[in-house]
Formats: sequence, structure tokens, C-alpha cells
Amino acid sequence: MAIPYSHLAAGLFVTWVLYSLLRSVFTKIQTRRKARALGCLPAKDISKPFFGIGTYLELAKAAKEKRALEAARESFAVGGHTFQRTILGLKALNTLEPENIKAILATQFSDFDLGARHRLFFPLLGNGIFTLDGAGWSHSRAMLRPQFAREQVADVGMLGEHVDQLFHAIPSDGTAFDIQDYFFRLTLDTATEFLFGESTHCLSPQKASATGPLAIAGGEKGFAYAFNASQDGLIHRARAQNFYWLVNPRRFREAVKLVHDVVDYYVDQALAKQNHSEEEKFIGNTESRYVFLEAVARETQDRIALRDQMLNILLAGRDTTASLLSSSFYYLSRHPQVWARLRTEILNIFPATQTADRITIERLREVKYLRYFLNEVLRLIPPVSFNSRWATTDTTLPVGGGPDGKSPIFVPKGQKVNYSVALMHRRRDLWGEDAEDFRPERWEENSKHGWEYLPFNGGPRICLGQQYALAEASYVLVRLLQKFERVENAQPELTQPDLRISLTVAHASVKVRLYAAA
Repeated sequence: MAIPYSHLAAGLFVTWVLYSLLRSVFTKIQTRRKARALGCLPAKDISKPFFGIGTYLELAKAAKEKRALEAARESFAVGGHTFQRTILGLKALNTLEPENIKAILATQFSDFDLGARHRLFFPLLGNGIFTLDGAGWSHSRAMLRPQFAREQVADVGMLGEHVDQLFHAIPSDGTAFDIQDYFFRLTLDTATEFLFGESTHCLSPQKASATGPLAIAGGEKGFAYAFNASQDGLIHRARAQNFYWLVNPRRFREAVKLVHDVVDYYVDQALAKQNHSEEEKFIGNTESRYVFLEAVARETQDRIALRDQMLNILLAGRDTTASLLSSSFYYLSRHPQVWARLRTEILNIFPATQTADRITIERLREVKYLRYFLNEVLRLIPPVSFNSRWATTDTTLPVGGGPDGKSPIFVPKGQKVNYSVALMHRRRDLWGEDAEDFRPERWEENSKHGWEYLPFNGGPRICLGQQYALAEASYVLVRLLQKFERVENAQPELTQPDLRISLTVAHASVKVRLYAAA
């Protein structure tokens, strides 16, 4: 007699459930034995019932309400500096310990990788330096690193025209406006010109070139809109964790296709130039403008690889610098004494009567308070506030286990480890009782910090574009403080930053009033 299909399916399901339970029990026993042999103790577990579904909903709600940082802070208040928690069935460690982060990023670098990031971000970023591990990452870094060491990358002169357009676009008579919106336009303009040799001209649409697809920058059919929509899709995929494959709406797919089509156009142009004479494509030619994509195209002619790398660099170069500049004005508008000191020191080195071409990387370093200021902004609002790695083998972390949190922790292969530099930067035991206060002078008192300060990550994967980002932010700030005598906070009701945590950090808005110097 044949067994009904429904009975067979039910039997298979029960068998699978029993197998999964037995496997889970066996894995736990094995993990405990290995941990005991290594002298490890478990971190505090703050998981909620039912596979952490409630926790996922709480965190999603906090993100929607722009309270992701506060929600994370509340979790660490309950769990301590290192804890474990299950969300949607996935158990992960969470840590703010500098020694643990040092182990993950440097001393035990080979024990961890990016894990799920590649498949989460692949639709937009493909096989780029920020999504690859192992040999693929090593090859990407070896190919891109020389370009960031080039003299042309340190040349802030190309920023001048774009900052001039910024001055034309923003009000200078005390009218309240959201300066963050302009910073995101500015950094997209500068990043696309640096990478592709052609700017989106978001700040000055009337100047947009008619020769390439970047000419259509804004609106729902434009590159800027599509690039932002693509990133929103990626963060939704990341929040869904193992269920990321369910997040693939039509709006996301269309945005990704538009972004890819635009970048492919410039990749094809760069590859076409490889057929020209060596004299025409020689980057050092005094009559040739440096274009990042063309330089990288000399290293590889793989069309998809070039597109992926350009998008990885564009994401990092545009969004992080815009975030840093926006946070700078969030604090400048609330700390007039900092504005006054910074403007005085800037004008001492760069008088307002001097032309913009006198601003160089070397001379920017002379304004020491500018570096103290940027360090403090990056401490309190690092553009990449949350990050994670996955264990590639059974390993350990130095601290965080046991009742006192001082014992090593066993990390089994496949375990996810999350860390937040934003919250580590605010630990009172590391930074003093005024850790929550914005005070650039702390860097004047002590400028040397170790793994407790990581705005650009650390170890072998430390940010390649760190100096470029700092140079661009420094140049823009110098030009703005030369031109404007005073800044006012146009959001007095906002006593804490209203942050939106995506792949990078952005404010809900940064509304200010600027008054031009006489």
C-alpha cells in the first residue's frame, strides 16, 4: 500500500527537525569541550525567545526611527562590553573591546573574513575590494593601493571649482538650510570627476556635460537617486541576515541597473583609450588629467572587475566624506568657541585674500587645530559606525568571557562577530568622564591613541582612501571658514545627533545659518 504524499512529507519534516535538534546539541557539546580546553568562558547571552524575532523587529523599528545607535547602546548597557545574542536564529558576538577588535582586524586577521557581506552586497558592488576576501581581496588591494599613493591623489586643486559651485548654491545671508544635502552633492561631484574624469555636477546642473550619462544626475531617473536607492536596498538585505535573498524589490533592481549602466559607459571609454598610443595614455603626461579609472584600466582590462572596483571606491569616497563634513557642521554650529578658534587658526595660515590655489596638502597640515577638530568629529560620529567579521576557523578572542568579562571567549567556525567603533569611542573608561562631550582640545592634550580609536578601521584592511578623505574634508572646511564669518544652529531643539545608520552614517538633516564675511 502506497504511503500518502502528505504523510511522507510530514515524516521527512519531523526527521529534519529531530536531526537539526540532535546536531545542535552535539555542536554545543563539542563547542563547550573545545572552549574548556582553551580556558575560555562564554560571554553574557542576552538573547530573547523565539529565535530572536522580537529583537529583529525592535532593531528594525529603531533603525526606521533613526535610533539605531541608541538601540545598540542600550544593548551594550545590558550585555556589557561583550555579549552574545540571537537574531532571526543567527547567534552573534558583539564587542566594544579594543583587544578583541585588534585580534579580529590584525593579530588574528586570518581567522576572520567578511562572511556574508559578499552575497549581501553583490547586486550593487560585485567583486570589489570591500566585498572580497582572500586572494581576490589581496589582488584588489595590490591593484588599487598604488593609485592612492600617487601624487595626483594628494592634489586638492581639482576640488576648487566644485567648492566654488558650493558657494554659489548655498545661502550666505542667514537663511536656514540643510547643509548635509549640499555636502552629499559636492562629494558626488568630486568623486565622479576623480574616478571617471566627468562630474555629475549636482551642485550646478546647468554645467552638466551632454556627452555622458552622468549628465542626468538628479531625479528618479538620475545617477544620484539610483545610487542612493541601491544603497538603501543593500542595508535592507543586510538587516534580513540569512533571509537576505527575500529582499529584491523592483525599485532596487532598477536602481542597480541604472548605476551599472552609467559606470559601464565610463569603463568602456577607459578601455577604448588603451588602444591609443603610449604617449596619449601615459598618465604622467603634463597635458593629461589624472583619471582614477584610466589608471586602474592600465592594470586590468576586465570590464566587470573595473566596474565593481569603481563602485566600491565611489561608495567609500563619496558617502564617508559627506558624512564627515555634515558631522563637522553639526558640531561647529553648536560650539561657537570651536568655530572661532578654528577660523582664527585657518586665517592665520590661509588669509581670506589668498587665492584657493595656495591651499595644498602640506600647508593644510600647518593648521593643527583642524586635525584635532576632525579627529574629535570622527571619534563621536565615525562614518562607518558598525562592522562585522565571521570566524573562518575555531578561534578565540582575548576578553569578554565569564562573569567579570575578562576571560577569553571561544569563537567557533562560522560565528559572526559584530563591533561598533562609534560606541567604543564613547567609553568613559577609555576616554574619560567627558567621553560624550565634543572637545577637540583632548587631542591637543593627548594625540596618541591605539586600538580604542579606529575611524578608518585597522590592520591589513585599513582604509586606502584615508588621506584622500581627510584632505578633501580639510580643504572644504578651510574654504568655508575663510568665506563665512559665523555659523548658527538652526535646529536648537536637537540636542543629540539624529543619525541614520546605513552602510555609512548620515544625519536626518544638519540645518544651519551661514553669514558671509564682509
